[in-house]
Amino acid sequence: MTLRFATLTGEDLRPALPALARLRIAVFRAWPYLYDGDEAHERKYLADYAASPGAAVIVAMDGDEPVGISTCQPMTEAAAPVREAFAKRGLDPARFCYFGESVLLSRYRGQGAGVRFFALREAHARALGAAAATFCAVTRNENDPRKPADYTPLDAFWQKRGYIRRPDLSCIFRWKEVGDDRETPHSLAFWLKDLT
Repeated sequence: MTLRFATLTGEDLRPALPALARLRIAVFRAWPYLYDGDEAHERKYLADYAASPGAAVIVAMDGDEPVGISTCQPMTEAAAPVREAFAKRGLDPARFCYFGESVLLSRYRGQGAGVRFFALREAHARALGAAAATFCAVTRNENDPRKPADYTPLDAFWQKRGYIRRPDLSCIFRWKEVGDDRETPHSLAFWLKDLT
């Protein structure tokens, strides 16, 4: 399968919001996020990237169908919990490009899209003058009975891209899990890579 990658920014992102919202809901519903999302919230979330002057959203396309997205923006334009986690540790958010998420439909995995997502986001981060790139991933209990038996963590993939887990850096985001009736807090740990 050959995927095409497009980088969307600003107003160019707005027509794609409905399809991208559905994609995020579908992928994040699975372990380890178990996110019970709704399209209205997702469209608003993604619209924030369109309003973020330094943001870019990379879309993987199979023909005309979006099958994956990957986001990045200057950390100074990112959500407050992200900025605050770094400022609290004495790290200047202005030095970092924040990679918000990468989601890809399962049938397209293992074909190089994840590597391409990182390469394109890192190129964007360098163009912005960022000294480092970072993202965060949800922290789950290894013994959680909801974890699928065939689940493979992405730690080795991220390490191969040059990212180092920073256990001293974390933040809290709230979302509703599948089967819950309300949002609950979730801890996410950061991974960093020096781009200089």
